[in-house]
Amino acid sequence: MAKPVVGIQLYSLRDQTEIDFLGTLEKIAKIGYKAVEFTGYFKTPVSELKSKLDELGLLAPSVHVPINFSDTKHMQSDFAGQIKYAKELGLSYVVTPWGPLPEHPTVSSVDYLIEKLTQLGEQVKDAGMQYSYHNHDFEFKLVDDEPVIDHILKKVPPDLLVMQFDLGWIYMAGHSPAKYLEKYKGRVPTVHLKDFSKGRIDAEIGKGEVGYSQLLNAVESADVSFMFVEQEQFESSSLESAENSFKYLQSQGFV
Repeated sequence: MAKPVVGIQLYSLRDQTEIDFLGTLEKIAKIGYKAVEFTGYFKTPVSELKSKLDELGLLAPSVHVPINFSDTKHMQSDFAGQIKYAKELGLSYVVTPWGPLPEHPTVSSVDYLIEKLTQLGEQVKDAGMQYSYHNHDFEFKLVDDEPVIDHILKKVPPDLLVMQFDLGWIYMAGHSPAKYLEKYKGRVPTVHLKDFSKGRIDAEIGKGEVGYSQLLNAVESADVSFMFVEQEQFESSSLESAENSFKYLQSQGFV
Protein backbone atom coordinates (compact mmCIF):
# COMPACT_ATOMS: atom_id res chain seq x y z
CA MET A 1 0.00 0.00 0.00
CA ALA A 2 1.83 3.10 -1.26
CA LYS A 3 1.58 6.38 0.57
CA PRO A 4 -0.19 9.18 -1.32
CA VAL A 5 1.96 11.73 -3.10
CA VAL A 6 1.94 15.06 -1.24
CA GLY A 7 0.98 18.05 -3.37
CA ILE A 8 -0.55 21.48 -3.04
CA GLN A 9 -3.59 23.10 -4.64
CA LEU A 10 -2.24 26.22 -6.32
CA TYR A 11 -5.24 28.29 -5.20
CA SER A 12 -3.48 28.21 -1.83
CA LEU A 13 -0.74 30.35 -3.38
CA ARG A 14 -2.87 32.54 -5.63
CA ASP A 15 -1.19 35.72 -4.37
CA GLN A 16 2.10 34.26 -5.62
CA THR A 17 0.93 32.68 -8.88
CA GLU A 18 -0.77 35.89 -10.02
CA ILE A 19 2.62 37.62 -9.87
CA ASP A 20 4.94 34.83 -11.06
CA PHE A 21 3.27 31.55 -12.00
CA LEU A 22 6.34 29.56 -13.05
CA GLY A 23 8.45 31.08 -10.27
CA THR A 24 5.88 29.89 -7.73
CA LEU A 25 6.26 26.35 -9.04
CA GLU A 26 9.98 26.64 -8.32
CA LYS A 27 9.25 27.73 -4.72
CA ILE A 28 6.86 24.81 -4.25
CA ALA A 29 9.43 22.31 -5.47
CA LYS A 30 12.06 23.87 -3.20
CA ILE A 31 9.82 23.32 -0.16
CA GLY A 32 9.61 19.66 -1.11
CA TYR A 33 6.15 19.20 -2.59
CA LYS A 34 6.05 16.51 -5.26
CA ALA A 35 2.81 17.49 -7.04
CA VAL A 36 0.63 20.47 -7.89
CA GLU A 37 -3.03 20.86 -8.75
CA PHE A 38 -3.88 23.72 -11.08
CA THR A 39 -6.71 26.24 -10.93
CA GLY A 40 -5.58 28.00 -14.11
CA TYR A 41 -2.49 28.39 -16.24
CA PHE A 42 -2.07 32.18 -16.61
CA LYS A 43 -1.94 31.91 -20.41
CA THR A 44 1.17 29.74 -20.23
CA PRO A 45 1.72 27.65 -23.39
CA VAL A 46 1.40 23.91 -22.75
CA SER A 47 4.94 23.18 -23.94
CA GLU A 48 6.44 25.78 -21.60
CA LEU A 49 4.50 24.51 -18.60
CA LYS A 50 5.36 20.88 -19.33
CA SER A 51 9.02 21.82 -19.61
CA LYS A 52 8.98 23.60 -16.26
CA LEU A 53 7.24 20.69 -14.51
CA ASP A 54 9.79 18.27 -15.94
CA GLU A 55 12.67 20.53 -14.91
CA LEU A 56 11.37 20.69 -11.32
CA GLY A 57 10.35 17.05 -11.09
CA LEU A 58 6.77 18.03 -10.21
CA LEU A 59 3.80 15.80 -10.96
CA ALA A 60 0.60 17.47 -12.16
CA PRO A 61 -2.31 15.05 -12.09
CA SER A 62 -5.28 17.40 -11.97
CA VAL A 63 -6.89 20.77 -12.54
CA HIS A 64 -9.91 22.53 -11.04
CA VAL A 65 -12.22 23.85 -13.76
CA PRO A 66 -15.23 25.93 -12.66
CA ILE A 67 -18.34 25.29 -14.74
CA ASN A 68 -20.90 27.92 -15.74
CA PHE A 69 -23.91 25.72 -15.03
CA SER A 70 -26.31 28.55 -15.80
CA ASP A 71 -25.18 28.79 -19.44
CA THR A 72 -26.34 25.39 -20.67
CA LYS A 73 -25.96 26.47 -24.31
CA HIS A 74 -22.20 27.00 -24.03
CA MET A 75 -21.36 24.91 -20.97
CA GLN A 76 -20.00 21.89 -22.79
CA SER A 77 -18.29 23.82 -25.60
CA ASP A 78 -16.47 26.02 -23.07
CA PHE A 79 -15.51 22.91 -21.11
CA ALA A 80 -14.09 21.32 -24.26
CA GLY A 81 -11.32 23.93 -24.41
CA GLN A 82 -10.30 23.16 -20.83
CA ILE A 83 -10.29 19.44 -21.56
CA LYS A 84 -8.07 19.98 -24.61
CA TYR A 85 -5.42 21.88 -22.63
CA ALA A 86 -5.54 19.35 -19.78
CA LYS A 87 -5.04 16.45 -22.17
CA GLU A 88 -2.14 18.14 -23.94
CA LEU A 89 -0.53 18.82 -20.56
CA GLY A 90 -0.91 15.15 -19.64
CA LEU A 91 -3.29 15.53 -16.69
CA SER A 92 -5.30 12.56 -15.45
CA TYR A 93 -8.21 14.30 -13.69
CA VAL A 94 -10.45 17.25 -14.52
CA VAL A 95 -12.15 18.41 -11.33
CA THR A 96 -15.30 20.46 -10.90
CA PRO A 97 -14.82 22.44 -7.66
CA TRP A 98 -18.51 23.02 -6.86
CA GLY A 99 -22.00 22.47 -8.19
CA PRO A 100 -25.14 24.62 -8.15
CA LEU A 101 -27.32 23.73 -5.19
CA PRO A 102 -29.87 26.00 -3.51
CA GLU A 103 -29.81 26.78 0.20
CA HIS A 104 -32.40 24.05 0.67
CA PRO A 105 -31.72 21.36 -1.94
CA THR A 106 -34.63 19.45 -3.44
CA VAL A 107 -34.89 16.24 -5.42
CA SER A 108 -35.21 18.25 -8.64
CA SER A 109 -32.17 20.41 -7.92
CA VAL A 110 -30.08 17.33 -7.14
CA ASP A 111 -31.33 15.56 -10.27
CA TYR A 112 -30.35 18.61 -12.34
CA LEU A 113 -26.82 18.54 -10.94
CA ILE A 114 -26.58 14.78 -11.53
CA GLU A 115 -27.67 15.24 -15.14
CA LYS A 116 -25.02 17.89 -15.79
CA LEU A 117 -22.22 16.00 -14.01
CA THR A 118 -23.05 12.94 -16.11
CA GLN A 119 -22.79 14.96 -19.33
CA LEU A 120 -19.49 16.51 -18.29
CA GLY A 121 -18.17 13.13 -17.18
CA GLU A 122 -18.88 11.71 -20.61
CA GLN A 123 -16.90 14.55 -22.21
CA VAL A 124 -13.87 13.92 -20.02
CA LYS A 125 -14.06 10.15 -20.48
CA ASP A 126 -14.19 10.56 -24.25
CA ALA A 127 -10.92 12.51 -23.99
CA GLY A 128 -9.26 9.66 -22.09
CA MET A 129 -9.20 11.28 -18.64
CA GLN A 130 -11.28 10.95 -15.46
CA TYR A 131 -13.85 13.46 -14.28
CA SER A 132 -13.89 14.31 -10.58
CA TYR A 133 -16.00 16.36 -8.19
CA HIS A 134 -14.71 18.34 -5.20
CA ASN A 135 -17.08 18.82 -2.25
CA HIS A 136 -17.67 21.54 0.26
CA ASP A 137 -20.02 21.16 3.22
CA PHE A 138 -23.29 21.96 1.44
CA GLU A 139 -23.28 18.68 -0.52
CA PHE A 140 -23.92 16.96 2.81
CA LYS A 141 -27.32 18.56 3.30
CA LEU A 142 -30.07 15.96 3.37
CA VAL A 143 -32.50 15.21 0.57
CA ASP A 144 -34.87 12.32 1.28
CA ASP A 145 -32.88 11.65 4.47
CA GLU A 146 -29.61 11.13 2.59
CA PRO A 147 -26.70 13.53 1.92
CA VAL A 148 -26.70 15.04 -1.54
CA ILE A 149 -23.20 13.70 -2.20
CA ASP A 150 -24.43 10.13 -1.75
CA HIS A 151 -27.26 10.72 -4.22
CA ILE A 152 -24.69 11.96 -6.74
CA LEU A 153 -22.34 9.02 -6.27
CA LYS A 154 -25.18 6.52 -6.50
CA LYS A 155 -26.57 7.90 -9.74
CA VAL A 156 -23.48 8.96 -11.69
CA PRO A 157 -21.52 5.84 -12.72
CA PRO A 158 -17.98 5.50 -11.35
CA ASP A 159 -16.50 5.53 -14.86
CA LEU A 160 -17.99 9.01 -15.34
CA LEU A 161 -17.27 10.47 -11.89
CA VAL A 162 -14.71 9.92 -9.17
CA MET A 163 -14.47 11.96 -5.99
CA GLN A 164 -11.99 14.43 -4.66
CA PHE A 165 -13.06 14.48 -1.05
CA ASP A 166 -12.19 17.65 0.81
CA LEU A 167 -11.63 16.11 4.22
CA GLY A 168 -11.90 19.39 6.11
CA TRP A 169 -15.27 20.23 4.61
CA ILE A 170 -16.62 16.75 5.35
CA TYR A 171 -15.65 17.31 8.98
CA MET A 172 -17.25 20.76 9.01
CA ALA A 173 -20.45 19.22 7.62
CA GLY A 174 -20.63 17.05 10.74
CA HIS A 175 -19.54 13.78 9.14
CA SER A 176 -16.55 11.48 9.52
CA PRO A 177 -13.99 11.93 6.73
CA ALA A 178 -12.53 8.51 7.57
CA LYS A 179 -15.90 6.81 7.10
CA TYR A 180 -16.46 8.48 3.74
CA LEU A 181 -13.01 7.43 2.59
CA GLU A 182 -13.79 3.86 3.60
CA LYS A 183 -17.25 3.91 2.03
CA TYR A 184 -15.96 5.04 -1.36
CA LYS A 185 -12.57 3.34 -1.33
CA GLY A 186 -11.36 2.89 -4.88
CA ARG A 187 -13.33 5.90 -6.11
CA VAL A 188 -11.23 8.59 -4.41
CA PRO A 189 -7.93 8.99 -6.28
CA THR A 190 -7.26 12.46 -4.83
CA VAL A 191 -8.19 14.34 -1.67
CA HIS A 192 -7.83 17.83 -0.30
CA LEU A 193 -6.29 18.32 3.11
CA LYS A 194 -7.96 21.34 4.65
CA ASP A 195 -7.91 22.19 8.34
CA PHE A 196 -10.13 24.52 10.33
CA SER A 197 -9.81 26.19 13.69
CA LYS A 198 -12.84 27.35 15.68
CA GLY A 199 -15.03 29.79 13.79
CA ARG A 200 -14.52 28.04 10.46
CA ILE A 201 -11.18 29.76 10.02
CA ASP A 202 -8.60 28.06 7.80
CA ALA A 203 -5.61 26.63 9.60
CA GLU A 204 -2.35 25.05 8.60
CA ILE A 205 -2.60 21.27 8.38
CA GLY A 206 -2.35 19.73 11.84
CA LYS A 207 -3.08 22.99 13.67
CA GLY A 208 -6.88 22.85 13.41
CA GLU A 209 -9.51 20.52 14.78
CA VAL A 210 -10.04 18.12 11.86
CA GLY A 211 -7.67 15.58 13.43
CA TYR A 212 -5.11 14.75 10.77
CA SER A 213 -2.84 12.77 13.09
CA GLN A 214 -5.40 9.95 12.88
CA LEU A 215 -7.04 10.83 9.56
CA LEU A 216 -3.90 10.48 7.46
CA ASN A 217 -3.87 6.75 8.10
CA ALA A 218 -7.41 6.53 6.71
CA VAL A 219 -6.25 8.38 3.60
CA GLU A 220 -3.52 5.84 3.05
CA SER A 221 -5.88 2.90 3.68
CA ALA A 222 -8.35 4.26 1.08
CA ASP A 223 -5.79 3.89 -1.74
CA VAL A 224 -5.68 7.63 -2.39
CA SER A 225 -2.98 8.48 -4.93
CA PHE A 226 -2.55 12.24 -4.30
CA MET A 227 -3.35 14.47 -1.36
CA PHE A 228 -3.32 18.22 -1.89
CA VAL A 229 -2.87 20.81 0.83
CA GLU A 230 -5.35 23.66 0.52
CA GLN A 231 -5.53 26.82 2.62
CA GLU A 232 -7.28 30.12 1.92
CA GLN A 233 -6.56 32.24 5.03
CA PHE A 234 -3.14 32.80 6.55
CA GLU A 235 -1.67 34.17 9.75
CA SER A 236 1.54 35.25 8.03
CA SER A 237 1.95 34.39 4.35
CA SER A 238 0.67 31.77 1.95
CA LEU A 239 4.18 30.51 1.23
CA GLU A 240 5.08 30.18 4.91
CA SER A 241 1.85 28.31 5.61
CA ALA A 242 2.51 25.99 2.67
CA GLU A 243 5.91 25.19 4.15
CA ASN A 244 4.49 24.64 7.65
CA SER A 245 1.84 22.25 6.34
CA PHE A 246 4.50 20.35 4.41
CA LYS A 247 6.64 20.05 7.54
CA TYR A 248 3.67 18.67 9.45
CA LEU A 249 3.08 15.98 6.82
CA GLN A 250 6.79 15.26 6.91
CA SER A 251 6.62 14.79 10.68
CA GLN A 252 3.79 12.29 10.18
CA GLY A 253 5.90 10.20 7.81
CA PHE A 254 4.09 11.12 4.61
CA VAL A 255 7.02 12.72 2.82
